[in-house]
Amino acid sequence: MELQGKVIAAMPERSGVSQRGEWKSQEFVIETHDSPYSRKLVFTVFGADRLQRFNIQVGQEVLVAFDIDAHEWNGRWFNDIRAFDVRQVDASQYAASSVAPVAQQPVAPAPAAGTSASQPMETEDGPDDLPF
Repeated sequence: MELQGKVIAAMPERSGVSQRGEWKSQEFVIETHDSPYSRKLVFTVFGADRLQRFNIQVGQEVLVAFDIDAHEWNGRWFNDIRAFDVRQVDASQYAASSVAPVAQQPVAPAPAAGTSASQPMETEDGPDDLPF
C-alpha cells in the first residue's frame, strides 16, 4: 500500500541486539491531505541502512510504501505498519497537482413514506388515489 503525506513527527531511534545481531528502527508520523478530514499514520522504518537511505525529516512531503501485519501479545492484537520504501515528494508539485474541493450540491429531500419519487406528493385539494 502507499500513502502520501507530510511528516509531522519523528520518534526517537531505537536499537538493540537480537540473535541475528544489532538492529535499529524508528517510527514516524505522517498526516495526509484528505479533504475535509486529514488522517494520521504511524509507520516504522526497520534497519540502519533504510534509515540512512530514506533520511526522513520532519516537515518533508513523502510517499510511503508499506506493509501492514498484525501480531498477538498477551492475548491482545497489535498492528505493525512497516515502510519498505519512502520517497520524498516535491511540495510544490503536490500543491500544483492537488484538486480543489468540489462544492456540495443541494440534496433533494427524500420522498415521504408510501410515496414514489416519480409521483408528486398529494395536496389537500388533490384527488385521492388510494384504493380504500
